[in-house]
Amino acid sequence: MTKPYVKQTINNGISTIEFFHPAHNSLPGNILAELVTNIHEAGKNENVKVIILKSGGERTFCAGASFKELISIDDAETGRVFFSGFANVINAMRKCPKFIIGRIQGKTVGGGVGIASATDYCMATKFASIKLSELNVGIGPFVVGPAVERKLGLTGMSQIAIDANSFYDAEWARQKGLFTKVFETTEALDKAVQTFAESLCTYNPDAMQEMKKVFWRGTEDWDVLLAERAAISGRLVLSEFTKEKLKGFK
Repeated sequence: MTKPYVKQTINNGISTIEFFHPAHNSLPGNILAELVTNIHEAGKNENVKVIILKSGGERTFCAGASFKELISIDDAETGRVFFSGFANVINAMRKCPKFIIGRIQGKTVGGGVGIASATDYCMATKFASIKLSELNVGIGPFVVGPAVERKLGLTGMSQIAIDANSFYDAEWARQKGLFTKVFETTEALDKAVQTFAESLCTYNPDAMQEMKKVFWRGTEDWDVLLAERAAISGRLVLSEFTKEKLKGFK
């Protein structure tokens, strides 16, 4: 696999949305926009009862923001639009009327941790360590912060946000509430995700939709909040500190 993609397959009530980018599944703006579209489509499809969100490849679930695009940002509005891509994905997941199961096969960084946190039920392999690296490059996890805090709590989120150079292992993430289960292999993870999705398909769709509303109660301001956070990141990415840091990734 060398070309980026987002694809959706639907089988027996299960929508599987998969994204891929050859740069460790980093997420440029066009991939983020395609994810939003696919999540909306699955949410509106009456034949879909549950969604599985996954990435292609084996080693990394998501490396977060595309450094190529970050380096190219030269004004605050462009920065705001770029970071709004992550806000739009998280809000699409939040408002989607179907449960979204996260399948996290490997390391997850920055925006990827936010996307994993925005799933309703998340399973992983033991290789799925997580890191919020944004502060290290002078930005901070502003956009994904609310989703991460919702799963890890303020203490857990602040710990990994401040310790921006460290990966925290999958077991730590499980204990904090991000992952529900951790598996030894990707094969075991895939089997568990499929079995769980099939089980959810036997539930009352109306009940699941009402439960999702309950689970996400208190996040009704996220459309505005995440837009404000995107503007902060869009401004900070222009700082001399961040520009110097990003040069090291060229």
